[in-house]
Amino acid sequence: MSSVQLLQNVTLDDLATGADTTSATNEPTVARFLDHVLMTGNTFASHSVDGGASWTHLDPFTEFPHAAGGFCCDQIVIHHRGRNLWFRVLQYDTGPGGAPNIVRLAVSTNGTPAPGSWTTYDFAPQDFDSAWQTGTQLDRPDIATSSRHLFMTMNVFRENWLATVVMRIPLADLEAHAALNLEYYTLDANFGQRSSVCLTHGATTDMYMMGAEVGNPVRIFRWPDAPGSAMSQFDISTTLPWTGSLRQGDYISICPNGATNWLRKQHSRPAGWVTGNRVGFMWNALPNATRPQPWIKTLIADTTTMTVVAEPDLWSDIAWAYPAPCPNVNGVVGVSLFVGGVTLNPRHAVGFLDNNQWVLVATADSNEAPRGFPWGDYVSCATNDPDGTQWVASGYSLQGGFGGRFVEPQYVRFAIGP
Repeated sequence: MSSVQLLQNVTLDDLATGADTTSATNEPTVARFLDHVLMTGNTFASHSVDGGASWTHLDPFTEFPHAAGGFCCDQIVIHHRGRNLWFRVLQYDTGPGGAPNIVRLAVSTNGTPAPGSWTTYDFAPQDFDSAWQTGTQLDRPDIATSSRHLFMTMNVFRENWLATVVMRIPLADLEAHAALNLEYYTLDANFGQRSSVCLTHGATTDMYMMGAEVGNPVRIFRWPDAPGSAMSQFDISTTLPWTGSLRQGDYISICPNGATNWLRKQHSRPAGWVTGNRVGFMWNALPNATRPQPWIKTLIADTTTMTVVAEPDLWSDIAWAYPAPCPNVNGVVGVSLFVGGVTLNPRHAVGFLDNNQWVLVATADSNEAPRGFPWGDYVSCATNDPDGTQWVASGYSLQGGFGGRFVEPQYVRFAIGP
């Protein structure tokens, strides 16, 4: 069996993240093209022009023009290697008097993620439903690409979850800075949907998504890449039993201090990939009689027959959570995730799937438990462009304390070793 080769494992210091601006709920993402690397978090961004050797802090609160109630939190960055496009999503707060917030899409077509290179597009709840003029908020945006489109998902809240918007934009429109030919669905109870959906990385002719449902079978959506195509849905039953939950607080994994549940913000949170005629999803499952800690359920299905091919789950006597998978150009699935609890404070790890077995290596161990705040919602894994056989991943750890200023983001570039 091959091993994981860590080519870079870099901890971003205070200068890279703006001193004490890192958030306790960090949620970092990263993308790379040649020597340009952009890493984002809930309250910071960092840019490298030398492949991750050195970093410059970017302030997302001031980098883009003010909108709604101002930048607040979630950010995502990805790179589309086929067209050399950079995409960045930023979530803004609600406006004065409870006016709806926006989610901002930034696009760079000059091959770099440098400040000043972005064209921006803003989306508000009422853009998708006139009934969402007041008291609503877009939350937890996500993006991924296919051969022809950029896909974006956003949850809509009015105190509680109302719906999930799934939209797509032709890459050609974004590349040309043209008017956007936007197509979208609002997924709600009419689709049998009760929460957010995840997009798949590596999509070409079809985008696949999975709903964060808590039962078996799981629901998978397919949106063909052809213009004007319609979304369809399938239910697939897993072979191996599992249960999940959409409620925060149901996932429990106590750190070595005997008090901190580092998964108290966790729920099922799926993440997915597609390569060739295989689509895969990973999500968080609750303990059972044989798996004593929260663990990661994995499902791989044939996209032609929509039947189960393999279920390479991740579990042990400590908890596994927050998986972020992505295939490389050879179809090998890399992953970024966390493991911890019982005897271990949260640890970031990366690896890949080899003959339906996960090969993993640690990148950063926390020496503190996240007391008083929840661990984040996500990390990321992406191909290292334009090489495409390697991966870049984001993670973080807590060092020397348990507040936001003790969070240390981790940039990782890794490959399949001997």
